[in-house]
Amino acid sequence: MGKRRVPDLYRAPFPLYSIKVDPKTGLVITAGGGGASKTGIKNAVHFLDLQLVGEHQYSATLLHTHDTDTRATMNMAVGNGVIAAGQDGTCSLMRFKHCTQKEEGKASATDGGNSVQHGNARRRAGKGDKSGRDEAAASGDSSDMKDKTTHISVTALAEVQSDLNPQDPLQKVVRFSPDLSLLLTGGTDGHIRVWEFPSLKKRFDFKAHEGEIEDLDISPENKHLVTIGRDFSCSIWSGNQLAMCLKWLETMPQISQKTYRYMSCRFGKVEDHKDALRLYTVQIPHKRDRKPPPCYLTKWDGKSFLPMLTTSCGTEVISSMAVSDTGTFLGLGTVTGSVAIYIAFSLQKLYYVQESHGIVVTDLAFLPNSLKGKSIKGNNETAMLSVAVDSRVQAHAVPNRSTSCIIIIQRTQKCLLVFSADWVSSGGRLGTMVRTSLLLHASRHWGSFSACFVVVFVVLPPRLVRRGTFPVVCPH
Repeated sequence: MGKRRVPDLYRAPFPLYSIKVDPKTGLVITAGGGGASKTGIKNAVHFLDLQLVGEHQYSATLLHTHDTDTRATMNMAVGNGVIAAGQDGTCSLMRFKHCTQKEEGKASATDGGNSVQHGNARRRAGKGDKSGRDEAAASGDSSDMKDKTTHISVTALAEVQSDLNPQDPLQKVVRFSPDLSLLLTGGTDGHIRVWEFPSLKKRFDFKAHEGEIEDLDISPENKHLVTIGRDFSCSIWSGNQLAMCLKWLETMPQISQKTYRYMSCRFGKVEDHKDALRLYTVQIPHKRDRKPPPCYLTKWDGKSFLPMLTTSCGTEVISSMAVSDTGTFLGLGTVTGSVAIYIAFSLQKLYYVQESHGIVVTDLAFLPNSLKGKSIKGNNETAMLSVAVDSRVQAHAVPNRSTSCIIIIQRTQKCLLVFSADWVSSGGRLGTMVRTSLLLHASRHWGSFSACFVVVFVVLPPRLVRRGTFPVVCPH
């Protein structure tokens, strides 16, 4: 752990604010821009092709650039071939298709028929789409080219007004529900707006927080909505009715009220437990001191919403969070450009690169187990993509450890000691304590060691070690 260089997977000609991975098409979609200011910095959505190189590394090539005119995409959600992009105070919906050159004309004609007015949504004229050829030529990198027969078609569907702040309207967050039946947005006016999808008929519009909405997420089966605002609160909603407010400080009584505020929230599955659900939240200091206080990561029961575990995640202010599809891993990005991956079960840090990006990490996305039906993880336990204002896309991979060894030392009928081989070989206080304990037991009973102790080496898959699940071993 510590400072080390992560190679850039891709570099755009503008700041990046969002990244998503579409498992159906295998596309990596990233977006951003310079906004309405006339600085010459473009606003666009880039479609990338991701490939596994060897067992641990990745490469990406630009397939297509979709110009978004004078509006930068600050956040987005992707579902069933549709992008919901937050641009100023509106949510713009675009349909994309991955097709060959011959199919492109038919796909465009078909998509064009979908650009009609829905409910309170107004149609937006499509902007010019540019192929990856133009973008690669502009950057002077001819290697960012894919097969010429591969094309991405993008068609504007509609847009909805997602923020009504009279001074500076801005959509802060957008989500599709897991079943893609709802589209949810939050913005600087503190309102949550929920549309039925794809009809875009507005279902709810309610004031959730005083001030800006920071984040939101919706549980499977659309039962609960979690929202975070700048007003120090994290609220649980059933429809548009407030069910409860989370109180993470009950587990940390030494911390004063209103010294921390919630920053991010995500629901996550529990591996091998189909009916279980977890909610993860990040709390950051409301004000920065000369000696920076730590940020905190909390795991909640996703049904009772009782806190299960809270841990410090360092003094760098967290700017973004992601949860893997399986719920096994959490990803965190910071305002100083660092990237970390945590084990969801124990909230232990598994991977960390200090200042991997040069500035704020704006979004994270874990790779699914497969893209277009093909394995994409390689010989990695997990892999995650990150983007930042420095225009870079990076891939962070955690190599797969083939086995883990648990050393179980049992003194007949009296005690049972369980050590991980990683602990025995680790540095620091933990490793020293474990090695000292092993030596003391061995030196005291060396003469009759075979009679008093049974030493068992158990080879376990890393998945069981991550979750803290060990088989029961009964030596005879």
